Amino acid sequence: MKARYAATILVAGLIFFAGYAALFIAPDERTMHLIQRIFYFHVPSWMAMFTALSVAFIANIAYLATHKPTWDSWGVSAVEVGVVCCTIGLATGPLWARPVWGIWWTWDARLTTTFILWLLYIAYLLLRGLLDDPEKKATLSAVFGIFAFLDAPLVYVSNRLWRTQHPQPVILGGSGSGLDPVIGKVLLLCVIAVMGVMILVLIDRYRLEQLRREFEELRMEYETLNLEPSSIGKERL
Repeated sequence: MKARYAATILVAGLIFFAGYAALFIAPDERTMHLIQRIFYFHVPSWMAMFTALSVAFIANIAYLATHKPTWDSWGVSAVEVGVVCCTIGLATGPLWARPVWGIWWTWDARLTTTFILWLLYIAYLLLRGLLDDPEKKATLSAVFGIFAFLDAPLVYVSNRLWRTQHPQPVILGGSGSGLDPVIGKVLLLCVIAVMGVMILVLIDRYRLEQLRREFEELRMEYETLNLEPSSIGKERL
């Protein structure tokens, strides 16, 4: 528990300092000015989303290969965290787009593929809610999760493959791309801070899913034995 508290304090400190750096240390962008500072948390939210969904993708494959429930727990936990990160990205994007592009939303390749990705993983969560059998739920969720992840690489390369409202990549975008050194350092700090939050939330969500699974197993045991709740404890003793 001490390590958990220490990690929480460390990540909270990183988030505080990242916010301060984004607002007061990063230089003013000469064309977008103040609104550009959303960039320091808009971009990290996407990176956290891709990381969480990648964890879910690996967990889905691992579940189909092993049928171990722990992989299903990692899968659904990572999807929920990834959906939250995606929602943050979709919400902060229009706040940036309206002053810069003059519109809240446009159906360009990047935005459309991202919105489809969000819908696919919302459907993943809805699918789990419709199924009662644990093994069937885990198997169908894993198959659908693998299918849904196929859109994630398309989101990443969309502004490389097609002309979109989004600018060409400034990170790993080839010759002519790159960031101001101070902007790059502030962005790196923000990425580390947001990824720290994502990892802590993911671990807590996994633990919660494991507790939920244990509760469901006890409930099913009780229903099978048709015993009073108090007698389960006596039987275990």
